[in-house]
Amino acid sequence: MLDIQSRIQNARVPVTIITISGDIDSSNFQTFQAYVDDQLAKGMQYALFNFQDLKRISSAGLRVIHTLFNKLRELHQDVNDDELRRKMSAGEYKSPYLKLTNLIPHVIDVFRLGGFDIYLEFFEDENTALHSF
Repeated sequence: MLDIQSRIQNARVPVTIITISGDIDSSNFQTFQAYVDDQLAKGMQYALFNFQDLKRISSAGLRVIHTLFNKLRELHQDVNDDELRRKMSAGEYKSPYLKLTNLIPHVIDVFRLGGFDIYLEFFEDENTALHSF
């Protein structure tokens, strides 16, 4: 079962903290996508995913997160694609708009295998992640 909750916390900027419990897979990724799209429609500009209770994420869930990464880049008019590729290959880019926290070890492995650690920061606790915005 998938449970998604969110709240806005003010750091240097207002951050939407999305807490997910359960699994994200092909049976429910559309629910996850719809929730994320709804948060964007409500004005989300900075997102922190708290995956403390996420047990498993499939490639379908990873696509939702990657899509959000691109939408937030577009919203903020971040570096262009060529500059992004250059910075990512040099290890000089981490998204200032999207961060992850409280990932259990095998979920971290999924994100790393998918290459997400190249452009997203992972934090051990929500407070540290929140203050990184």
